[in-house]
Amino acid sequence: HRARHSGRKAEKKEKKNEHVQELTAKQRNPKAFSVQSVQKAEKKFRRAKDLQEKRHHVPLVDRTPLEPPPYIVAVVGPPKVGKTTLVQCLIKNFTRQFVSTITGPITIVSGKKRRLTLIECNNDVNCMIDVAKVADLVLLMVDASYGFEMETFEFLNICQVHGFPRIMGVLSHLDVIKNVKTLRHTKKQMKHRFWTEIYQGAKLFYLS
Repeated sequence: HRARHSGRKAEKKEKKNEHVQELTAKQRNPKAFSVQSVQKAEKKFRRAKDLQEKRHHVPLVDRTPLEPPPYIVAVVGPPKVGKTTLVQCLIKNFTRQFVSTITGPITIVSGKKRRLTLIECNNDVNCMIDVAKVADLVLLMVDASYGFEMETFEFLNICQVHGFPRIMGVLSHLDVIKNVKTLRHTKKQMKHRFWTEIYQGAKLFYLS
């Protein structure tokens, strides 16, 4: 019997088998496509997994902070000059809260987009070097009743080596000097000495 290739019957048969999907070579003869070599199969599997792994990636997260970093203000000076008192006053001015003990850097919000980090620098060379490197503004405290001390000049020398930040002077213990004429003379003398070390017209504040 010869199957019809044309004519009405052949067309009818073709239409009937239209939806039937033809088997692939792998489906018709699965043994021909089975594993012949274990080593080859292992290599093939490993390669497929490597390619799959390459497609995986860790999504990059934008960790850029929304607000700018805090402005670092360091309070530097010899012992018993009033560093802690100044830091406490600055905190109270911005936050209306009193901090009795200061154990480290304190960050306060000073405006809508501005934060301040207050650092009290100890009388230590390593601490002075760190402050000279990171501080944006240094409040250099000087005891007006005693004058400039060795620690002050040491810090200024460190600043010259490690990068000179913006420095403002603060004269404390002015209330100890009772004589008005002596006080005026001391202020003038200290100001000119401070200008010699920093630059002409450097800011110097008086704190009684």
